[in-house]
Amino acid sequence: MVNHMPKPRIYVTRELPERGLKLIRKFFDAEVWSDYAPPPKKVIAEKVKNVDALVSLLSDKIDREILDVAPKLKIVSQLAVGFDNIDVQEATRRGIYVTNTPEVLTDTTADFAWALLMALARRIVEADKYVRTGQWKVGWHPNMLAGRDVYGATIGVVGAGRIGYAVAKRAKGFDMKILYYDVIPRPEMEKDLGAKKVDIDILLKNSDFVSIHVPLMKETHHLINAEKLKLMKSTAYLINNSRGPVIDEKALYDALKAGQIAGAGLDVFEQEPTPIDNPLLKLDNVVVAPHTSSASLETRSRMSEMVAENLLSFFEGKRPPNLVNPDVLKVKPLSRQF
Repeated sequence: MVNHMPKPRIYVTRELPERGLKLIRKFFDAEVWSDYAPPPKKVIAEKVKNVDALVSLLSDKIDREILDVAPKLKIVSQLAVGFDNIDVQEATRRGIYVTNTPEVLTDTTADFAWALLMALARRIVEADKYVRTGQWKVGWHPNMLAGRDVYGATIGVVGAGRIGYAVAKRAKGFDMKILYYDVIPRPEMEKDLGAKKVDIDILLKNSDFVSIHVPLMKETHHLINAEKLKLMKSTAYLINNSRGPVIDEKALYDALKAGQIAGAGLDVFEQEPTPIDNPLLKLDNVVVAPHTSSASLETRSRMSEMVAENLLSFFEGKRPPNLVNPDVLKVKPLSRQF
């Protein structure tokens, strides 16, 4: 790559893993927000006034208010699979390219869904606390922290995209019966894994474990609400590492307190960070994590690398490999800018 022109200016809203950040700093005039906490929206608004590109995270709201003060902005490269924090329609209208980092975190996220599932079923977090707080007074008892078997149980996968498929693939190894619900036909789930496509109500009624893997959109907001929770078995567990607002948290708390379901594993919340006084945090049958499903060293490093690759492709006049809004090509065709 020959750089006869000034390097494009870029603002990066968080310190990325070094593998990707090194590439960005090599080819761009980059400014990086160095705090652990995200930059306030007013800071992003100030920084985007004179940049050609923006690297964002899910916690950064890139809406019309931000785009209005970014006349030079050509591309938003997001470090995430999801992009519901970005007004993609408005970006497209303005000829701004939006990219993400899909697929690379599929297996890592599926692994974490299973970590939550296993921790719930076998009461791992409760057991850890039991030992550390000195409650372990008797060497062994047949009823001590007895959990639920996973093998041979029924799992219901809500959302059968890449991550949902990967979760179901792992379930096959536990000889589980696999039910799935998706608005899009997924014949590979049935062909490869012996899964059965059912209506969501049937899935909830018959599953011992329900794992949520849908994107956040108007149709999926509070998809799991009080009415849906009442359909589940009292012995069933709910796992969510997709997006927090897919579940109505108040309804979930009420269902757990009333014994309508046995437990929940949550890596995402309606508000993030979730407040310390969130009543769900006081329940022993809830396992929680701070939105860390993709947090393996290798996956996060590869995600940062993909962010850089999307940027490099764009500024070389090539279609970015992970373009979210292909309609933008009609609004503003690609042109080499290096």
